[in-house]
Amino acid sequence: MSQAPVSTDATSDDKLWTLLAYIFTPLIPIIILFMEDKKNRPFIKAHNAQALAWGVIVYVVGSILIPVFGVGLCVMPLCLLVSIYWGIQAYQGKYVNIPVLTDFVKNQGWA
Repeated sequence: MSQAPVSTDATSDDKLWTLLAYIFTPLIPIIILFMEDKKNRPFIKAHNAQALAWGVIVYVVGSILIPVFGVGLCVMPLCLLVSIYWGIQAYQGKYVNIPVLTDFVKNQGWA
């Protein structure tokens, strides 16, 4: 998981919103989509799309793994730790590169 260079246009408010988007995904990313002043900021937009996609994937896969295999109970806390790590990286002003997800989000035009 490599990070791009630190953003120079991100304000402390932008960094805080991206941290919250990763930690409280998918709730905060959905809220950001309804906030006109936040959703068009380049730094927030890049991270918000990734955080939302990550949250949807985690909850869909988790809802399948928990009842069927029971492994989801071990996987979900690990996913939360990874989300916290990415949130801290975003809070430091870095653009997080999630291996497959970042390219998918950019190719869809979401970020």
